[in-house]
Amino acid sequence: MTAVDTRVKPAVAEALSIGDLSARTAVSHRSLRYYEEQGLLTPGRTTAGHRRFDAEAVDRVLLIQRLFAAGLTSADIRPILPALLGAQEHSGSPLVALRTHRERLAHEIARLRDTAEILDEVIEEHERA
Repeated sequence: MTAVDTRVKPAVAEALSIGDLSARTAVSHRSLRYYEEQGLLTPGRTTAGHRRFDAEAVDRVLLIQRLFAAGLTSADIRPILPALLGAQEHSGSPLVALRTHRERLAHEIARLRDTAEILDEVIEEHERA
């Protein structure tokens, strides 16, 4: 009789190619390579040198996209990303950075509103003339 292997085998972590990650996140290959260049994304490599991403890269890329959409730069994102993903302990510093960015945006919005009001005044003055 042949013995059956009943040992539990560890789950093999899913390795995503850059194409797989692009398809799952709707982010271009070029953007993913840029994130890698900027230190925001760190893929593993196959023996042939092909990029391989773990399944958590999907959430990471989606968060990076949201932070870019919120107006942060890669230099802004790089230091706070690990804490936002729970990869390191933090004492509110990523939230401080995000709140500071939010304050800058609020000031810029107020400045732009003032500028728009001045432009409205100029338009009104010249419409009456």
